[in-house]
This record gives sequence, C-alpha cells and structure tokens, in this order.
Amino acid sequence: MKKWLTGLILVFIAFFIWIPLWMLLSGTIMGSAELSENLAPVLEGGEGTAVWPVIAQYPTLQAYVELLLDTPQFFTVFWNSCRQVFPVVIGQIFLGAPAAWAFARFNFRGKKLLYTLYIVLMLMPFQVTMVSSYLVLNKLRLIDTVWAVILPGAASTFPVFIMTRFFMAIPETVMEAAAVDGASPFQIFARLGIPLGASGILSAVVLGFLEYWNAMEAPQAFLKNQALWPLSLYMANITADNAGVSLIASLITLTPPLLIFLSGQKYLEQGIISSGMKD
Repeated sequence: MKKWLTGLILVFIAFFIWIPLWMLLSGTIMGSAELSENLAPVLEGGEGTAVWPVIAQYPTLQAYVELLLDTPQFFTVFWNSCRQVFPVVIGQIFLGAPAAWAFARFNFRGKKLLYTLYIVLMLMPFQVTMVSSYLVLNKLRLIDTVWAVILPGAASTFPVFIMTRFFMAIPETVMEAAAVDGASPFQIFARLGIPLGASGILSAVVLGFLEYWNAMEAPQAFLKNQALWPLSLYMANITADNAGVSLIASLITLTPPLLIFLSGQKYLEQGIISSGMKD
C-alpha cells in the first residue's frame, strides 16, 4: 500500500512536470489563428483568460515550414550557439582538468588560499563580475566578438571544482604504484588521472554545456551586434503573430541539451559513485 501511494504521488508530480512539455509539442502543430485565439489574453492584453486545448483542433505543419525553410536567420543563431558553446566546453576541459589535477594531487604554498579563491569566484553570480569582465574585454577589444563569450566561459572555475573532487577520489596507492614504475607526473596525469577521472570530466562537460547553451546574460551584455546572438536570445520577443515559430524554435533549442544529458547521464551516475571511493 505504501509503494502504491508513493507511486501515485510521483505520477501526480510527473503529470504537472510534463504539462509544459506537452503544451510545447502540441503548440508546434497549431495554426497561427488557433494560437492567436488561445494566447491573445496573454500576449495581446485581451480580455478573458488564455486557454490551451489538449490536442490541436486543426493540426498543421505551417510553422515548421516557416521556421526551417523560410527563416534563414534561425540557422544563423543556431550556428552562433554552436560556435560559442563548444569552444567554451573544450576550453573548460583543457584549462580545468590540469588545474583540478594540481589541486587534487600536489601540495604547494598557497594551495588552500587559491582553492578558496576559486570557490569564491564560483559562488559569485554573473551580475557581480559583469562590469569588471566588460572593462577587461573592452580593453582587449573583444567586445562584440564571440571571444567575449568564449574566453570567460572557458576560464570558469566551476568545472575545476567538480573535477577536483573526482580526482581526489582516485586511490593514492594507484598513483604511488605508477610513480614506482617510473612514470612522470605528466604521464600519471595523462594515463591514469584522465581515464580514472573521466566521470568527473564528462560531468563537467554535461553541466557546462547545459549552462552555456541556455546562457543569456553574457551574450546580451557583451554582444551588441544581433547577428552574433545565440539561440537563447532569439526568442526574447514572443507575440501572438510568431508564437508557433517561437514554440518550434524552443523545441529545437531543447533538443541538443536533452541529447547531451541523456548521453551523459550514466557518466553523472558513475561520477556520484566514484566520489565515494576510498583508499
């Protein structure tokens, strides 16, 4: 009885979670007239309340054709997101993994102070560092270029914090055995640290991709040219006239993070397990 009750509660909660997704999927096949009628009280300030049918009364693929065939600027912003997010994630790996390994496996003067500084920077929201970042990027003449988004993201401290915890979970005996066999510190990092800490690295990749794929503050603050805007800023102005196109754009925007999460979910689970390893 207790299991059935727990199952019913979870199904009830899942129902409310799936409602927005179903509205998104069903809205993509609604005609512009139907969407305008349903959303006019919200988007046009009309009287009454907005309604949303379970199934579209007159299903159509008109909005898909309009977005995918008649809106070339959508592919431009999609490419902008790709060329901003993927370099950020790659940079986080190449910069964050060695830094995390150093924090996890080496003892040096000022280590605790520097690591505390990393944590403080990680806890600071973007709004706190926005002005200083803007001044630095402006001095380097990087404002209104994709590097204004890529470089600060690649130097983020959050991946370092995640990977440090996973590298610290690697048994010390493994490192000592490799050192006895004559492996150099770099060889230990490349041949043991990266494979054994792969769960932490991939966890950082998944979380970093999800964060920067949906980022809005940095592109909006550092990119004045709208031709460089990513997908996250493409749907800023939604009206009843383009609601169908915006819903499809939202669905396409949701697809890459969903695929990344599903493909990296097992690594996140392995990372949680590996964080409990003991020497």
